[in-house]
Amino acid sequence: MKKFFFTLIMVIVTLKAYNQSSVAMVVDATASQYTISRHIYGHFSEHLGRCIYDGYWVDPSMPVPKYDRIRLDIVEALKKIKIPNLRWPGGCFADEYHWRDGIGPRDQRPTMVNTNWGNVTEDNSFGTHEFLTLCELLNCEPFIVGNLGSGTVEEMSKWVEYLNFDGISPMTNLRKQNGRDKPWGVSFFGIGNENWGCGGNMTPEYYVTQFRQYSTFLKNYPGAPLRRIACGPSGGNYTWTDVVMAGLAPGGRGNLWGIDLHYYTRPPRGGFGQPQGGQAGQAQREGAQGQQQQQVQSQGSATNFTEATYFGTMRNALRIENYIKGHDSVMTKYDPQKRVALVVGEWGIWCDPEPGTNPRFLFQQNSLRDALIAGTTLNIFNNHCDRVKMAQLAQTVNVLQAVILTQGPKMILTPTYHVFDLYKVHHDAKMLPVKFTSPDYVYENQSLPALNASASQDSAGVVHITMVNIDPNKQITVNITLNGVKWSTVTGQVLTSAKITDINTFEKPDNVVIRKFDGARKQGEMLNVVMPSKSVVMLELK
Repeated sequence: MKKFFFTLIMVIVTLKAYNQSSVAMVVDATASQYTISRHIYGHFSEHLGRCIYDGYWVDPSMPVPKYDRIRLDIVEALKKIKIPNLRWPGGCFADEYHWRDGIGPRDQRPTMVNTNWGNVTEDNSFGTHEFLTLCELLNCEPFIVGNLGSGTVEEMSKWVEYLNFDGISPMTNLRKQNGRDKPWGVSFFGIGNENWGCGGNMTPEYYVTQFRQYSTFLKNYPGAPLRRIACGPSGGNYTWTDVVMAGLAPGGRGNLWGIDLHYYTRPPRGGFGQPQGGQAGQAQREGAQGQQQQQVQSQGSATNFTEATYFGTMRNALRIENYIKGHDSVMTKYDPQKRVALVVGEWGIWCDPEPGTNPRFLFQQNSLRDALIAGTTLNIFNNHCDRVKMAQLAQTVNVLQAVILTQGPKMILTPTYHVFDLYKVHHDAKMLPVKFTSPDYVYENQSLPALNASASQDSAGVVHITMVNIDPNKQITVNITLNGVKWSTVTGQVLTSAKITDINTFEKPDNVVIRKFDGARKQGEMLNVVMPSKSVVMLELK
């Protein structure tokens, strides 16, 4: 009998050890140098599928609160997470969009065919005025991407004049004629999108020449200096970054504020490890809006996936940190003072469209897995805020890794939305360096770092720590030493669920939501945290 109980105790101890890991972490307020820009938490809304039309912009008869045709429940939800900027009109759509088609009386605006996204015909009822009204309702800054691929220097130059000039000119008169007296003062302005692909299939050398020419004619009007953003690379295309930085870096002729990197996380094909086609194949698929032929291939289901697929997907998500480091290294050759921002203008997970929907509308569900990707990615951005000054999740409503999904008058908030709600505490706060060695998440003899984290201190001295445990099976005990922080209380919130495939639906919108977290406590001067498996945790120390 004694032997039986001894064996039973050993089994229990072994199971507990198997299901948890322990790590020591240091959060160092004495080493803080950089600020986490709120603009890292931006969003992207393209004329694609049901993001704009039947997303923000609805039929006048739809029984929801509206301002004009702007859906106000969406506005209020985005205001809650303090969305700092919104990128528009694309995406691939930007380089076929002619802004004059979207101003003036709506019944007189010409239609256009959206050739990138399903050949649907748009009536241009949502244009410059409507977008900037949306931004005013959201209390966020607009990030407009101009048409370099099929437009002209004159067209882009006059758009900036229309947006930002308050003097006497034909564009000012036209703006006033269309109902807007004062200019909007748009600051963030992209000169083309994915010009290595759908934006014109340009070489980086040719793009640099184009950027210089266009930039020359995009004027800084009084009170409205432009922050010009260049088309950046796809994934690990360091050659593009090198050529663009060499031609446009500070001291050059481009008046460059930022360079726009795009990277999408893809579920792996051909196994849970390296994506099908190897590294070169992955590089071709990243930033896939410029690679139209890739969009008809299977990316993997957003909801029906195994742990093997999950493991491979998380591996691909974590790859973004290596790309950020690589591009930062290239940029630093030309810009050691880090005056040029790395803008991650499109990021998120790209899965198969939901069955029964238009495959070119890219409507996908959003699971706990996607929330873990979002939290992980935002932690990476926070920790690299010396170079990453801006980013936009793709896309805001009904497209790809959306934070909001709609079905007629119904609306749900996705698990990814709740991550942005948790992380808004980092906006414009001082980044606190975090040091630790992560335990491994092991699957079939392959491993990934299970834990990632970032920390900040706001203007009131409150410290916030966000951590993600990507291991779907093991909890992690974290013992945190806080250097240079005076605190006496800790509170927390957690986002998790029973399965990594769990989603919010229109029938059950609260399956995956933020809940109170009781797994953190003060032990002397240290903070002890028990991280659940597959979870995002936000801690507040006062």
